[in-house]
Amino acid sequence: MMNATKNYIGKNTASRTTKTKATVQAVGRVHPLDAKTKGCRRNTERQNESSTDSNATHAFLKCSFLPKLKDTPSIQNGTKTDKMERDFYQSLSQLAEHYGITPSPSKNLGFPYNIAFALEDIKKQLKIKIKNWEKIRLVQDKKKTYFLSEERYNTGATLYYIPIVPLYRLCKNPDYQKAAQLLQSVCSYLYHIACVPYYRQQDSYLFWMYEMISEWLIYDEIEDTPEYVREIKQSEWIGDYMEQKIFNHQNLTRFKERINRFENRDSFETDCLLLACDTLALYEMFPDATIYRNIQQGKRNTAHDDCDEDYDERTTIRLDQYVSFCADDKGILFQALFDSVNAEFQESTEIEEPSIEKRFDGVSISNDNLDFENCIFPTIERLIDILNSI
Repeated sequence: MMNATKNYIGKNTASRTTKTKATVQAVGRVHPLDAKTKGCRRNTERQNESSTDSNATHAFLKCSFLPKLKDTPSIQNGTKTDKMERDFYQSLSQLAEHYGITPSPSKNLGFPYNIAFALEDIKKQLKIKIKNWEKIRLVQDKKKTYFLSEERYNTGATLYYIPIVPLYRLCKNPDYQKAAQLLQSVCSYLYHIACVPYYRQQDSYLFWMYEMISEWLIYDEIEDTPEYVREIKQSEWIGDYMEQKIFNHQNLTRFKERINRFENRDSFETDCLLLACDTLALYEMFPDATIYRNIQQGKRNTAHDDCDEDYDERTTIRLDQYVSFCADDKGILFQALFDSVNAEFQESTEIEEPSIEKRFDGVSISNDNLDFENCIFPTIERLIDILNSI
């Protein structure tokens, strides 16, 4: 995954308990998770060159091949075939109207090529037009055949770890008190409203990870132990102190007031002001939305009452594991945390991401969307960038 600093999850130095892969040079401020390779690699060698008969007509180049039928249901009974086609085109019409697309004509191709062609055509159009479109499936139950569309916010395998120690340092800088207040309001929104986990909360994933690193030091003293101990103690008391600051609801009630009175003097303060304005606008547009609002559907295909066979809690990276406040994004303690998280995530095969499903079976379509997610995650990234620059 990508993180709040300059390292990459999945390809970095080994943790103190589990060996991982060698370090990769950092490229950005967020860290991509090392995705597991699926399938076989393509042969890089070209096939032997060949050419068509010189007498071949040029009109051939204007034709297109019908898609393969591997995903098209095979039905022998004529009556069932007719019903399936009717259901298919009714569902396709509903889907096209909802997404504002125009399917290419396919009925003249005959069954089952018309189904296969329409599927390929609609996939291409959705991929181009719908920002968060993930996949579409043709579902056939005992009653009818219909489309099931999934939209998913792709987190880019990013670790959204928001460092608190830099904000503490900014709060202690008399030249940037107003900017620090703006960032406190942003963090307070993420803490209270968006429900981003805080690493000093005992039920949070990072609380457990920090505790585990501390226990290592008790049983496995090394040369860097004094530095580890110093950073651990600092992360604890600064974390507790800043949680009290962020917890204060005045950060939210005075959010707009702080923005209106703020006078930016340099590029850093301008970035803080713009982030605060966008965060407040997001708060006002989605006053009750949390980062978990579309996670349940991401876990299971509840829209058609079937569990997602690909979901397994033991092999899935949960949202609260890769989105959280953390202590700092620098130092040997963070590197140990980073390595430990990376080692654990290497055992996972799936990432829990916000997603929604829409069922086109003639019934009213859900109004759910990923508009909030399209704003909140970039907002967190911007906050991380600003804190990293302190």
